[in-house]
Amino acid sequence: MLIHPWDAACDDAEWQEWLAAHDFGQLAVNGLDGEPPFVQPTHFVYDPASGAHGEVLLHLARPNPLWGALEAAPQVTLSVVDDHAFIPGPWHAAPGAPPEHGTPTSFYAAVQLTGVARVLDDPQAKADLLRRQISHFQPDGGTAPIAPGQEPFGRMLAGIRGVRIDVTRVRAKFKYGGNKPEEVRRRVTGLLADRAAPGDAAARAHQLRRLSAG
Repeated sequence: MLIHPWDAACDDAEWQEWLAAHDFGQLAVNGLDGEPPFVQPTHFVYDPASGAHGEVLLHLARPNPLWGALEAAPQVTLSVVDDHAFIPGPWHAAPGAPPEHGTPTSFYAAVQLTGVARVLDDPQAKADLLRRQISHFQPDGGTAPIAPGQEPFGRMLAGIRGVRIDVTRVRAKFKYGGNKPEEVRRRVTGLLADRAAPGDAAARAHQLRRLSAG
């Protein structure tokens, strides 16, 4: 992922706050013997307090075809992308230039977590992982306790495998016209508000926030 200086996160807090509200991504695992990579959509939990760059917890079904590749090459990337909007060329025209000279572009936020994955098969470790996920996604409860050998979920633990990723690198990008003059950026925020298509409100909020941050 190319990250220009004007698209980089202002600090760790910016991407961490965004990631805390975005817990669905795509796990990329290198393919075996030159095969294409596996790309698995998945919910996950990110814990920034564990290790130097945090850890990711997720689980997948045991029949998933990626396990052999993951165990052979445990270096993986979890990619999360959201808050995207298409920006028409005329919106981005330089001040005083003909609108048709503007360059169309995409706005989006993205965080990539790269690290080393470890597969969890111990029933208790899987139960602990699931409890952490349930606590994150379902804080109000409503699900029976998860414990090996106990109904209703104990027997289901054999059907999944857990994954813990020790994150070694984080790359974050907030592509919201940071290289454009303020006049153009404020023009775009107004046009996003007028268009009000899916994703426009979130993209506009990012642009306004980064404008305020200077």
